[in-house]
Amino acid sequence: MTGHGRRVLVINDTQEILDLFEDILRPMGHDVTLLSYAPDELRQIEEIAPDLIIVDFVIGGREYEGWQLLQKLRMNRSTATIPVIACTAAVGLVRESEGYLHQQGVTVVMKPFNIDQLEMAVASALRSQGDEAQD
Repeated sequence: MTGHGRRVLVINDTQEILDLFEDILRPMGHDVTLLSYAPDELRQIEEIAPDLIIVDFVIGGREYEGWQLLQKLRMNRSTATIPVIACTAAVGLVRESEGYLHQQGVTVVMKPFNIDQLEMAVASALRSQGDEAQD
């Protein structure tokens, strides 16, 4: 079934949120990697080789940490096509950047969210990855 058994990287600075994502994603059949910080270098993400990245825009109390990571991901050839879900409560940033996020194929799930919303966003993002994931 599409989306099952994929590698999902979750980046969030709150351990309880990371645990929650793991509890939701593992039963969906995904291999989950959790990071409590946004890596400064993309090498770590390249080594994980995720099929999907879920990131909060606010990491470590810095509002644009996840946003900067998204920009780095999109500007690097090896990570540019990885689907990204921004799971965030940064409503203002999302509204200001809605056009850019859509253009970059970033799905936004606003906090608080329910499990069905997250599951649908994950399935959709992995499905849209389509043939690229078949390599």
